[in-house]
Amino acid sequence: MIIKGKTWRFGSDIDTDAIIPARYINTSEPEALAKHCMEDADPEFSKKVSQGDIIVAGSNFGCGSSREHAPIAIKAAGVSCIIATSFARIFYRNALNLALPIFECDEAFNCIKEGDIVEADTATGVIKNLTTGKALQATPFPKFMQLILAEGGLMEHVKNKIDRN
Repeated sequence: MIIKGKTWRFGSDIDTDAIIPARYINTSEPEALAKHCMEDADPEFSKKVSQGDIIVAGSNFGCGSSREHAPIAIKAAGVSCIIATSFARIFYRNALNLALPIFECDEAFNCIKEGDIVEADTATGVIKNLTTGKALQATPFPKFMQLILAEGGLMEHVKNKIDRN
């Protein structure tokens, strides 16, 4: 799957409270969460982000709590994927469970500026900054994770697996 979009940049240690503040987690409705996505990091983010945009961040993105609200809010806001130096492990797993592609790439934060147009390939891990022409290599997803993403997340993958048997 090839993902293409305009980038938004955030720093390191962006925790789940910055992604979706705890004051809004009294609901799990994606549309309601999307209205407050990244609010504590950038109060205007949910008004500026467009369908298909990409978040680029430093290290330890998604640290903090284990709430699934964070990747739900990001995906519902229209973000197509996240590229970061590293992710908190629980966020990494929650994002993939919800079919939100995430790419770990050491060089990305220094090579991609806000507003750049980027293309990322979930099969190969190749990230192309179409604005600058620079290509980067992220850690590619194993085949089973590619399948989970392609089928719409872990729950859909399990349903499909049951149906196939």
